[in-house]
Amino acid sequence: MINYMANAGPHISVKVDEVFNVAGVSITNSHLVGILGLIVLVWLMFRTRAAVLGKKKHNLATRLVQWTFDGLYDTVGQVIPDEKWARKVAPLCITLFFFIIAQYWLGLLPIVGPITIGEHHTPLFRGGVADLNMTFGLAIVTIVAAQVYAFKYLGFKGNMGRYFVNPLRDPIMAFVGILELVAEFSRMLGLSFRLFGNVLAGEILLAVIAYMTKFMSPVALQPFYFFELFIGGIQAYIFFMLSTVFISLGLAHHDSDSHEPIDEVHSSTETKKLAAAESD
Repeated sequence: MINYMANAGPHISVKVDEVFNVAGVSITNSHLVGILGLIVLVWLMFRTRAAVLGKKKHNLATRLVQWTFDGLYDTVGQVIPDEKWARKVAPLCITLFFFIIAQYWLGLLPIVGPITIGEHHTPLFRGGVADLNMTFGLAIVTIVAAQVYAFKYLGFKGNMGRYFVNPLRDPIMAFVGILELVAEFSRMLGLSFRLFGNVLAGEILLAVIAYMTKFMSPVALQPFYFFELFIGGIQAYIFFMLSTVFISLGLAHHDSDSHEPIDEVHSSTETKKLAAAESD
């Protein structure tokens, strides 16, 4: 964690810190910001829904949420041409976007970092997506969801056929299937470490600038805060886009075992015609 008040320099730690314990369950500083982010996000979603239904007036926040939602929904439709499956996939991917951007931006609040507790000056708050456990959990949700959608679209045999092919029948595709299975795990690691790395880099940047500028930090940090707001939106969109693409890979895959080669289809048809002619 980063301690802006350190005398020898900014203290940087990758792991999150426990702030208190409830019935043996460790509550970390990232959990506090994560819970706050959920509360804000749920309230904003219900407020936007009420505005869309005409129960309340629109404001800047609800219009921005609605505009963003419409844009993201159209993007899912472009990646997944099948409208039926696009409607099923869109809620998950769009929720991931709003959750990540809310957690990222709340991690930029002035209370995150400077407020410390205990003799070790443990920061009370830390951004939710600055916790590798959270980014890894989001990546697991994405990859598991991709498998669930693929099972529903291709069936159990069809989805397993993407990874396990009889090597005696097609050794090349058997090797490709193993690579595809390894790729699923690499995608999960890539999603989690990409997001965590960018958040950690942002924290380090702000901590170093704050330490170097001392009492001028409230002014000096302003352009960097705007830059991090922009980066937060970009990272949320990248995670959303990659999640949509990974899910679409399973929906776009066609089981080769369920389709005969064209030559075999023609030959079998001609054989049936000859057999019918001979019987006549």
